[in-house]
Amino acid sequence: EVQLVESGGGLVQAGGSLRLSCAASGSAFDDYAIGWFRHAPGKAREGVSFISNGDGSTLYADSVKGRFTISSDNAKNMVYLQMNSLKPEDTAVYYCVAGIDYGLGYAQELYAYWGQGTQVTVSS
Repeated sequence: EVQLVESGGGLVQAGGSLRLSCAASGSAFDDYAIGWFRHAPGKAREGVSFISNGDGSTLYADSVKGRFTISSDNAKNMVYLQMNSLKPEDTAVYYCVAGIDYGLGYAQELYAYWGQGTQVTVSS
């Protein structure tokens, strides 16, 4: 069974940086897309960034372009989200997600597997 475990969340001041990690297990992930959603109180769940383990292509939400970078280490089944220039509006629970790669997208239905989430809080 596929399992995703996030780490790296925490409290940071605006302008600071955090790196989230996602450890994936239970499958060979060569044909998977892996990425991150976030959910802030009172807001809809938002797709943040995704990467194709097959060809390395990436997708970013407009709200994080130029500030966040997604990467993967296929040998270790790890995916990372480097978050720089953090803003208070980035405060949310961040979820690692994975699914068979039919093309990167923001629809939650593309990702069958979800982690438990890690809290990111950005203070002003």
